[in-house]
Amino acid sequence: MTFWEAIFLGALQGATEFLPVSSSGHLVMGQALLGLELPGILFEVIVHVATLLSVLVVYRERILALARGALVERSADAWRYIGYLAVATLPVAVVGLAFGDAVAGLFQDPRVVGVALLVTGAILFSSRWPLRRPLETRLGWRVAILIGLAQCVALTPGISRSGTTVVTALWLGMRPVEAAAFSFLLSIPAIGGAAVLAIPDLSEGAAEIGAVPLAAAAVVAAVVGVLAIRTFVAMLRNRSFPAFAAYCWAAGVAFLLWLSFAGT
Repeated sequence: MTFWEAIFLGALQGATEFLPVSSSGHLVMGQALLGLELPGILFEVIVHVATLLSVLVVYRERILALARGALVERSADAWRYIGYLAVATLPVAVVGLAFGDAVAGLFQDPRVVGVALLVTGAILFSSRWPLRRPLETRLGWRVAILIGLAQCVALTPGISRSGTTVVTALWLGMRPVEAAAFSFLLSIPAIGGAAVLAIPDLSEGAAEIGAVPLAAAAVVAAVVGVLAIRTFVAMLRNRSFPAFAAYCWAAGVAFLLWLSFAGT
């Protein structure tokens, strides 16, 4: 991997981790288009952890308020919200541990990404209907569990985690900005837990990729991630969120056609 390829893939990860177009799918497409076969999972883990920093930056006040409320003020509301995050994380943790090999196998066939992007487009397009009606449902245990189950679907490369969880929250009646906040805070245990589980395998591929490309990709992913989160929330506010569906459909069809012509 060259320095500029690392920059490109880092920017791709930072943008697509939070924009509802699937970061895992775009990394697969990016590597396929560049003709790269990265050794191990080190690069993917590094750029995912970098985007985790983006969430910590954008939602730092919310995170600090939760921590202060839970640990200092002993607030029941703060502990309840943390409980919602834990309950929503549980399904994906169980599925990831039980079917990890099967999920990893999906990344071996790039055609899965193309088809899954078409599905993501349909999910995003469906948000047109809940966004037209008043959304006043408060986060509760049932809502948290259903959002957690929706997150499991996004283990498939090409299915957007942020898009699936937010659209699920919208259909359940949550307000758009609050739905986005819960989805992005939910990414903290999801990304952090996946990174911890991957620690034993991180040494593979470090020498081949190099420290400078890894560092450059991480910095770019973190910075672009902050911009992507702010763009995502802004588009939810002005109800232009479903526009991402057209991109997913175009990207999915284009990638499947490219794979067909390339004979992959």
